[in-house]
Amino acid sequence: MDNKCDNISIAIDGPAGAGKSTISKLVAKKLNIEYVDTGAMYRAFTLKLLEEKIDLTDEFKILEELKNTSIDFIDGHIYLDSKIVDKQIRDNIVSQNVSNIAKIKEVREGMIKLQRKIAEGKDIIMDGRDIGTVVLPNAKFKFFIIASIEERAKRRYKDLIKKEEKNISLEKVKKEIEKRDKIDSTRAIAPLKKSVDAIEIDTTNKSVNECVKLIVDIVEGR
Repeated sequence: MDNKCDNISIAIDGPAGAGKSTISKLVAKKLNIEYVDTGAMYRAFTLKLLEEKIDLTDEFKILEELKNTSIDFIDGHIYLDSKIVDKQIRDNIVSQNVSNIAKIKEVREGMIKLQRKIAEGKDIIMDGRDIGTVVLPNAKFKFFIIASIEERAKRRYKDLIKKEEKNISLEKVKKEIEKRDKIDSTRAIAPLKKSVDAIEIDTTNKSVNECVKLIVDIVEGR
């Protein structure tokens, strides 16, 4: 976008598997703005905890580790302690544990500070669970992306099959997503919920390109 008198801020929220990240990346390219996947930040930290074999129920050790962790986005890649971890953070073991880490109050507070810092003075699209409600409550544009649980499970199952994950089934994936939804929407700190001023988009029967066009058209005032 050429006219940059005012920064463009777009908040995208929604549950796991609804298509937030895919849609946000493409919108960022169309509008030539920066994309930040906040869910990937929690995934990166969860990945580090798993690699360091830290007890995921030991909040003291988790918070100590957070102090010694750096997470950044450069040229479309996520860096964990200066290493690109785009693929590793999508492993199923990370998906199964990330919500339990993300619900820790101090972890969320630390991540929110970092996310707001990343967003300062930039044209940005940011996606996650609490962007429109907590991280960027003053975002100019807010969208809430949803899809049926069956559709989300199918998408995730296909991804896992491509990655040759073992011991998975569609039913098992569906149960994992239901569990994540419950944790995300009932946690005490910044639960997943639709901001009152967000536009809801159901991706169940829409193509990715249809969703991208819808958002771009709204942002560009068409």
